[in-house]
Amino acid sequence: MQESLTIGQLAARSGVAPSALRYYERLGLIRADRTGGNQRRYARTELRRVAFIRVSQQVGVSLEEIREALDSLPASRTPTAADWAELSAAWRARLSEKIRLMSKLRDDLDGCIGCGCLSLQRCVLYNPDDKLSGEGPGARLMLPRPESAAGPAPATSACGDCAPAPAPA
Repeated sequence: MQESLTIGQLAARSGVAPSALRYYERLGLIRADRTGGNQRRYARTELRRVAFIRVSQQVGVSLEEIREALDSLPASRTPTAADWAELSAAWRARLSEKIRLMSKLRDDLDGCIGCGCLSLQRCVLYNPDDKLSGEGPGARLMLPRPESAAGPAPATSACGDCAPAPAPA
């Protein structure tokens, strides 16, 4: 059997605070065995899970989604490269959509802030008199619009006086 890690060792090696590791364990994201003295001992394979959690959180994936993904990995053995590839494939479309939305936000905000026109009448992010409230909550000009909404989403140009922002790839 591989040498196990104490919570302090896992924290030092992963860069995650012990309190966060206890929280991850409470949520079922990582697993620990207990010694006779009720001290936590983590298998070295938990390092990979903690790294996955940290990276996923960095790109905005919720802990619930992370838990669901980790639950798809085998509990009876150390996950293989094929197991991680299957998990990755399941997330590919979701991550691609997140990248598209982040690029749109970056490009639209860069245009509005960077162009200097400050034109609230022509800005694609401006919603005078809350005209879009009928389409539902949230950032209606940035998020994908439901098919039932009237018309396509506005063009991605920053304002009427400026060149259009590049279309999403």
